[in-house]
Amino acid sequence: MDSFEWNKIIGAVLATALFIMVVKIASEAIFHVPKPAKPGYDVPGVEETQTAEVSKPAEETLPDFATVIPAADQAHGQQVAQRCTQCHDWAKGGPNRIGPNLYGIIGRVRGTHEGFNFSAAMKNKGGEWSYVDLFHYLKSPGTFIPGNKMAFAGLPKAQDRIDLIAFMRTWADSPPPLPPPAPAAPTGEEAGGQTPPAGNQPTPAPTPH
Repeated sequence: MDSFEWNKIIGAVLATALFIMVVKIASEAIFHVPKPAKPGYDVPGVEETQTAEVSKPAEETLPDFATVIPAADQAHGQQVAQRCTQCHDWAKGGPNRIGPNLYGIIGRVRGTHEGFNFSAAMKNKGGEWSYVDLFHYLKSPGTFIPGNKMAFAGLPKAQDRIDLIAFMRTWADSPPPLPPPAPAAPTGEEAGGQTPPAGNQPTPAPTPH
């Protein structure tokens, strides 16, 4: 086989390879499917495991628990609590599940319940589950205690958390008392003295000449 035949074979191979590359590039440009911004199916209440450091939450005005808890809708709180049933039981003497039994949770020392292995993050947090802490934790468990095991996105609506906490108070023989009521806002008289009404100002004494 002479060199002319070899040149034809090599040229054919190169042309074929070039054609394949062109087809590949063109097909990617024509049939490119952008990555969706959100997953096709989103499980309510569950978030992906956090790998990056959790940002500090924005400050939120605390409700006056002494006022809002007695007025809360416990029936709605019970509906909200249904999201917790896959992981928690709150019956007295009930079992631990994926999460610990929650009977008597308000006022309980964090990271303590017989038979449940808590995360180091939960144990190291310390303190008791107060109304204030539960209000913050239920908004975003991963933000309030980074690294804990609870894979729940949280309840962004304050009223949902208030109603849920009101229902959670029934998970005890005698729930801890509510915090004292917030002090009333000072009136104008208490803030700086009563301002004389307009039109009744005292007439200044004449200046002697």
